[in-house]
Amino acid sequence: MTINERADGGRLPARLVTLMITVTLGAIMMQMDATMTNIAYNTLLKEFDTSLLTIQWVTTGYLLAMAAVMALSGWTLDRFGARTMWIISIGLFLLGSVLCGAAWDAPSLIAFRLLQGLGGGMVLPLGMAILAQEAGPSRLGRVMGVMGVPSALAPVLGPVLGGVIVEDWNWRWIFFINVPVCLAAIVLAWRAMPTARSPHAGRLDVLGLLLLAPGCAMVVFALTEAGKYGTFTDRHVVIPLMIGLALLAAFCVHALRIDTPIVDLRLLKVRSFLSSSSVLFFASVALFGAVGVLPLYYQQARQHSVLEAGLLLAPQGLGMAVSLFAVGKLADRAAPRLLVICGLALTGAGSAMFTQLGTHTNEVLLSGALVLSGAGIGMVMVPAMAAAIRDIPGPAIPRASAANRIIMQLGSSFGSAVLIIVLQNRIDHLVDTQTITPDGLAGAYGRTFWWVLGFAAISIVLALLIPSRPPQRQPSEDATVPAL
Repeated sequence: MTINERADGGRLPARLVTLMITVTLGAIMMQMDATMTNIAYNTLLKEFDTSLLTIQWVTTGYLLAMAAVMALSGWTLDRFGARTMWIISIGLFLLGSVLCGAAWDAPSLIAFRLLQGLGGGMVLPLGMAILAQEAGPSRLGRVMGVMGVPSALAPVLGPVLGGVIVEDWNWRWIFFINVPVCLAAIVLAWRAMPTARSPHAGRLDVLGLLLLAPGCAMVVFALTEAGKYGTFTDRHVVIPLMIGLALLAAFCVHALRIDTPIVDLRLLKVRSFLSSSSVLFFASVALFGAVGVLPLYYQQARQHSVLEAGLLLAPQGLGMAVSLFAVGKLADRAAPRLLVICGLALTGAGSAMFTQLGTHTNEVLLSGALVLSGAGIGMVMVPAMAAAIRDIPGPAIPRASAANRIIMQLGSSFGSAVLIIVLQNRIDHLVDTQTITPDGLAGAYGRTFWWVLGFAAISIVLALLIPSRPPQRQPSEDATVPAL
């Protein structure tokens, strides 16, 4: 259903249409930036003469920074108003993009990506909340459906556009290209975004934020150190891991003792939220881990150019796009458990093909595997996100949505770190044994995908706990496509 179709007795107001365009523009920018950066990994390795374990922090740090500020979106929206917070978020992302494009070494690029993530982390949750408030209940289904567009377009356009930029221009333009898009989003926001603040904005859970964000970062850092030292028992791994787990444990105790924590752990008592969020975590591990590894396989093991690698990744985005639109219509009628398990089975089938990677593996078969994998992820995300909030009481839905996005973001961060660590260990073993050959390198990538298959298997087990009954549907409601 298009934005101009009648579902509640009239067209959508022009102001709301402009607001939808503004939010969608910001969301597309955030998600395409991530996919374009992944395609440049191999170029960055050569540019900065650094290791894969270091360069993976370009993505991992960005994702962790996004997760750290996502929980702030609801409070800042009430406290400072939609227009102010949207412009601040886009402005931070703009500043981070310019600095990333000017980075002089790997540490500076990672630091500027953290700044970029702090700005980008609030864009999606802010956009969802703003649209929900402006649209009202009668238009919410159609409006939120638009937010699925970035998730459908970014995996297709991002790698291809990133490949063109890196090959024909310079990797720095991956970040500089954000400048005109950010400026357009700011101008539109100044005209369309509401300025009202909530008179009932509560106090910010500062302690919770200070425990949660560094706790997650320390755990991921420990995983990176485990890959570097090849063991989990080295003090360089054990110390940050213990610190991270202690901070997360302290956050759990704190969150259960106050009324308005930054992330409400009491939501985990709701079975549908717990099971669906767990599935989304491991599905995000599989998706973002694979997205980070595949461009390197095509460039290092198959000697493809950056642009060719981007084009070869496009089938995954196409599969996801078709799946998102198709499953969006089924999600309101079919049992979420069935859809999620079918989606995970497709993802697993695609990942199984990639466990057999070689230097001459048929690329048509690999494209077919990418279509299956992308379609599976799309089939998982839509019903799982809907199931996560279906049994949450109305007043708690904003908190549940924010917590759900944080869980997905953490899954993305862990997936990006873990699979890069596994791959680096495989490659280091080849170097140490002096057996590094094109076939051996391709085999290292193939063995890494067994981990993706394992995460998909864990997700299927957890999906058995998702409610099996179809969602209750009011006859007058529009079909809703959950925002991704």
